[in-house]
Amino acid sequence: MKEMKFNALVFALLSLLFSIKSNAQKVPPGPVITYRNPVIAGDFADPSVIRVGDTYYAAGTSSEWGPAYPIYTSKNLVDWEYVGPVFNELPKWTMGSYWAPELFFRNGTFYVYYTARRKSDKKSFIGVASTKDLKKGFKDHGVIIEWTNEAIDAFIVEDKDQLFITWKAYGLDKDRGIEILGAELSADGLKMTGKEFTMIKADPGGWENGGAEGQAIFKRGNYWYMLYSGNACCGENCDYQVGFARAENLKGPWTKYRGNPVLFGDDTWKCPGHGTVVVTADKRYFYLHHAYSGMGFTFTGRQGVLSELIWDETSKWPSFRYGKTTPAQAEAPSGATMLTNPSFSLDYDRDTLQAPWVYDVHFPRPVYAIDRGALRIENSATHAAGNFLGLVLKNGNYTFSAEMRLNELMQNIVLYGDSENAVGLGVQEELVELWQIRDGKREVIRSQQIPDRYKNMNLKVRSQFGRFYEFSWEIKGQKVDSLTNTVKVEVPWLPRWDRAPRVGVNVSGNGNGKSEINAIRMKYD
Repeated sequence: MKEMKFNALVFALLSLLFSIKSNAQKVPPGPVITYRNPVIAGDFADPSVIRVGDTYYAAGTSSEWGPAYPIYTSKNLVDWEYVGPVFNELPKWTMGSYWAPELFFRNGTFYVYYTARRKSDKKSFIGVASTKDLKKGFKDHGVIIEWTNEAIDAFIVEDKDQLFITWKAYGLDKDRGIEILGAELSADGLKMTGKEFTMIKADPGGWENGGAEGQAIFKRGNYWYMLYSGNACCGENCDYQVGFARAENLKGPWTKYRGNPVLFGDDTWKCPGHGTVVVTADKRYFYLHHAYSGMGFTFTGRQGVLSELIWDETSKWPSFRYGKTTPAQAEAPSGATMLTNPSFSLDYDRDTLQAPWVYDVHFPRPVYAIDRGALRIENSATHAAGNFLGLVLKNGNYTFSAEMRLNELMQNIVLYGDSENAVGLGVQEELVELWQIRDGKREVIRSQQIPDRYKNMNLKVRSQFGRFYEFSWEIKGQKVDSLTNTVKVEVPWLPRWDRAPRVGVNVSGNGNGKSEINAIRMKYD
């Protein structure tokens, strides 16, 4: 109710706000086109965005999901289309924690500087990869920064034809805490060549208590500007916020803005931070960053939201156009329509399109194919949830269903936090079973025998706010009055600290058979 009142107030004030000249920014005449956040729905933390000509590209964290680092493209910062992942095959040196991919474009080549956890010591470091064509994926060049205890959140800056890499460094020595460092890069962008220098340090206590990170750096006039984030990024106790700093020389000294923090959470968008500033062709400055929706919160994850910067030409400091919280609705960049609908339906008797499946990187990538009118997933996993194929949830209110051809294996629809925390509804031959895995312990919530004459069954889960679930099952083409077919459950323990659950399908049981899934449907309310 609080969000509804807030949105109504936003609608009432928008026409007035758009008619006012804010900090010397001129608003063009004519009807105002608006957008609503999020612009990239679903779990899309730490977004990086670049503009190449008239096209924008954005990449985000995938955490423990593969393929690693989803990429989207747009012509207007509001209407985004999924391109594919940075890595279809995970870099051999990595084992997880696929965070904060930073895109960079130079001389016809796309680069991504990414954070991942290394297999050999389980520490997070920064790697680099490149490509001429985003649709073909990236070639990995391995680790570029590994000498601090841990290094994450790379950001690349070009100053007078010299490339610099900046990052968040841990464990410099016993007398130094978390710092954002910088160093020169080689001309090809693949090697750190210069001595590191300190840019800013996290102030102990206050809003930077969790450490400074997620820096985005750009130049305007005589100053370099930095947006950076502090405090706790993730989970239900998050308190992420954003601050400004600036310097006349990239190597400093950097001055933090006295009015920090300049962006923080409210009931509509919680814990905003870690993004990138991009400038449109008509010189508007936008910050693409993440925040949790007040409705879905951790159940739908940190989503891609857009906030506009404006300038005080006297002080030369920026501010956020709509105040210190993420706008629910705002004036759109030129050409925006926001007409996307994430719902879809696949009938494998006629559809050969692949859904944008993700999988748990701690298991081998599931082997699956569309064959003879069905989605067939091999039952090759050693763990009950290990061959899970999931979908990123665009919001918390949806209905997901799958039509199964019954066989000797247990075919499931699953809500998956990780392999130790999941809940699912499965069917095999004469049995329907609702189960959960919590902290690694599997438990059957309800089971029911069904007649062996039934050959096809539809399994369905309806979600409210990503937290409350209603599981049901029905026999295709059969009226079965005696079948008890609805169970309601609440699963507050599903979200992991840095990522939202996924919904999808898997197959389990004895034997080396395959699933036989006739159709998949995803409908958002």
